This record gives sequence, structure tokens and C-alpha cells, in this order.
Amino acid sequence: MTWAQTVRERARTRLAAAASRSAPPPFTAGPELQDTAPPVMVVQPTGPDDLLPRGIRTAGAWAWRFILLVAAAYLFLRVVSLLRVVVIPVIVAVLLAALLQPAAAALTRRGVKRSLSAAIVLISGLVIVFGGITLIIQTIVSQIDSLSKQVTDGVDEVQRWLSQGPLHLTDAQLSQYVDRAQQALTDHQGALTSGALSTAATVGEVVTGFFLTLFTLFFFLRDGGQIWSFLCRLLPREARVPTARAGHYSWHTLVSYVHATVLVALVDAVGIGIGLFVLRVPLWLPLAALVFLGAFIPVVGATITGAVAVLVALVANGPVTALIVLGIVIAVQQLEGHVLQPLIMGRAVALHPLAVILAIATGIVVAGIVGGLIAVPLLAVLNTAIRYLVRHPAGEPTPDREPPGTESTDDDEAAADDARADATRAGDPDEPPPADTSVARDPEPVARG
Repeated sequence: MTWAQTVRERARTRLAAAASRSAPPPFTAGPELQDTAPPVMVVQPTGPDDLLPRGIRTAGAWAWRFILLVAAAYLFLRVVSLLRVVVIPVIVAVLLAALLQPAAAALTRRGVKRSLSAAIVLISGLVIVFGGITLIIQTIVSQIDSLSKQVTDGVDEVQRWLSQGPLHLTDAQLSQYVDRAQQALTDHQGALTSGALSTAATVGEVVTGFFLTLFTLFFFLRDGGQIWSFLCRLLPREARVPTARAGHYSWHTLVSYVHATVLVALVDAVGIGIGLFVLRVPLWLPLAALVFLGAFIPVVGATITGAVAVLVALVANGPVTALIVLGIVIAVQQLEGHVLQPLIMGRAVALHPLAVILAIATGIVVAGIVGGLIAVPLLAVLNTAIRYLVRHPAGEPTPDREPPGTESTDDDEAAADDARADATRAGDPDEPPPADTSVARDPEPVARG
């Protein structure tokens, strides 16, 4: 081996040794890291649910719970339908109690016993109602003869318009239509008779419901707070105070709604009644009373009763008077929609018009006229109770002691209301909330009962 080869071999050996010294030493697990136990393999059982996507499983879980809720609601409505002779008077008594309870409470604060104040308010309400009914009946009886003649003349006028107007119907065609109407009446005589019998049965239910309403209303006026406290004590202890306070705020919402509705209905009835009286439309007082009752069904009630007034004016006084009455009805409706509803009803409860329409439609489909009557106040009460429980699950009072659910559904109006409230609090921050809107009777004793 030459000298040059020997030098190259030594150089390679030294480079290999240097490279080995710069490499990290091999890792060897010591006995302290050794796992002497044999490995355990966990096998997850696979079932049909594991083969489905998570979204499908979530949708299925919501679906069967929704079906249970629908079934429970259906059973509840069936029970209510079977007990309608009891349930409807109780609902009417609750609405009347919301209307009359402030008067009974005012008498009680002046030292009158609760039973006596409830009796005074109840008897006064009966006198007003029966006095109004008596006046309406006397008006109908006194004008029935002249109205019959006016109706006959109106029908003749309609026949002349049909024959001489743009339709150009002949007398033979008119007689043919009249004969068809008489034939239809004869063919459905059995149905009309059975309807009369069912009406007689309904009259019996109405009489029973009337006395049950009076009896229930008296005790609601006298012991309403005690009845609610008793119902709250039936709940678990943790739910008593939140439920009691939610009911308190909901009751204030219902009282405000009923009072606002009565005021709006009174304005509608007075406005349309004065117009009918000035135009000498017969039965103006009964028609005004009908408008007053119809206004308790928001949006559609006053419109339908106003249409009845227009038809009576058309038959009794002719098309010119009917057009004038139509203009009066439209003007009153515009006054209600643009002034009274935002000014009066908006302070009582804030519900979107679409929610009101859908609630009325659903109520009429489910329970007829009674359903349409109670749909909106029920929606207002649920709106207040649910919003309060969501925001205050522990049952603490609202910061301003106002019932939740009175905020405007319009964002700009709600912002303006918040600004006004902030300005008021900034002007006198030490002033407490009004006593009639605060929880004066704190439901805390309910939790200790």
C-alpha cells in the first residue's frame, strides 16, 4: 500500500468517527417507562344509529320530540273541547277580571272589605251591561216597523237596478232566482230544524256559562292573588318565585291590553255611531254596539261590523248614504290604525301585525269566535311570560319594573323608546319606579310557603 492510500484511509476513518460523535444517541426506554401489562383493545359496538350521519340523528331527535309536543297539544285541545262549558266561562271571567280588578283594588285600598268591593264592582258591571242591552232592545222594537218598510223598499230598488241597470235582468230571470231560493229553503228545512234544536241546546249552555262566569268572576276579583299564590305553591320550590313573578308581569300586560282594547273599541263605536245617527240610518245604536263588540277582535272585528253597518245603510237609505257610511268607517279605521293603536295599544303590548293576524286566524280555526277573541290576549300574556323567564330565570325583577314584551317591534321605535327611558333615568336616577308597575307584593313568601 502506498503512502497516499494510507493517508486517505486514515482520513475516512477520522471523518466517520466525527460524524458518529455529532449524531444523537439512540433512545432506549428504561424499566421505569416499560409497560409490563398487556395492551387493552376497546371495541366500540356499532349499531344502526352509528351508520347515520350526525345531522340525520339530530333531526330525528328533534322530530320525535316535536311529535310528542303536537300530540300533547292535541290532547289538551280535546280536553278543553270536552270541558268547553267550564273552560269558556273561566276564560271570559279572567278577561272581565282584568277589566274590573283595578276598580275592586281601588275600593279595597280605601278600606272596603274585599268581598264587598268585589260585589260592588260586579253588580255595577251587570247594571251597565243589562242597561245597555235593554236600551238596544227598545231601539230595535221601536224601529222594527219602519225598518221593515225600508227593507222592502230597498229590495224593490235593488230589483229595479238589476232589471234596468247594466245587468239588464228580465222579470222572468228574477222570478227564477227567487224560486230557486225558496226551493233551497224547502230542501234544507230539516237541517234548519236540527239547527234550531242545537241552538236551543246552545242557549242552555249559554245560561249555564253565564252564571258560572259570574260566580268565577266574583272570586277572581276577591281572591285572585291568593289563588295564584296557591297555584305557585304546587310547583317545585326552585320554580315558585320565577313563575309567580312571570304571572305578575303577565297579569299587568293582560290588564293593560284589555283596558286599551276597551278604549279603542269605544272610540270606534262612538265615531261610527255618531255618523249613523247623523245620517238617520235605522238601528244606529245596535249597530254601534255591534261595532264595539267587534273591535275586541283586533284588525278584522271592526272591519266586519263596519261592513254590516254599510249594508244596513244601503238597504235602508240607498247607495249614497251607504257610500258616506263607508267613508266614515274607513276614516275611523285609519284613526284607529295610525293613532289609537300606536298610542294606546303600543304601550300595553308590542306585537307584530303579522303575529296578530296569524294568532286570530289560528284561534278562529281552532275555537271559532271565542278562539279569535282570546288569541291576541293569550299571545300577549305568553310573550310577556316567556321573555321574562328567558331573561330572568332566577326570578329577579326587571330593572325598570316594567313587564317585558312592551318593547316596540320596530327597531327605530325601540331605539327611540330606549333613549327616552335613559334620558328619564339620567334626569332623576334616584326616583323609584311607579308602585303600580313594580312587584309591590313580592312573591318571595311563595317560595317559603
